[in-house]
Amino acid sequence: MVNGRPHYKLEVWQKSMLLVKEVYKSTAAFPKSEVYGLSSQMRRSAISVPSNIAEGAARKSAAEFLQFLNIAQGSLSELDTQVELSQMLGYVKPEDHAKLTSDITTIFKLLSGLIRSVRR
Repeated sequence: MVNGRPHYKLEVWQKSMLLVKEVYKSTAAFPKSEVYGLSSQMRRSAISVPSNIAEGAARKSAAEFLQFLNIAQGSLSELDTQVELSQMLGYVKPEDHAKLTSDITTIFKLLSGLIRSVRR
């Protein structure tokens, strides 16, 4: 734990922070017309994942933590859809699409496992 911040020790938070970086790199090459559209929405969805994990980890009850983990999972689903749309529109390189899809799958599994663990 860094400076008493509980989210730093969570692998799902660490990996979701790296996902944000990948989304920023991938969307940098999007058409200028998408600066306030799909590119911006993908970045906001990506940022929402580690942000909600962190906020939930700072809460005092398991119920509150679960609420924020569920929001993070919803944002991840939103990002997954946006990644698919960006691929359909030809905005994302095939190798970036593969990396983002793989990362999203991994984070989904980690989030689901953490949610199950917190529910116990």
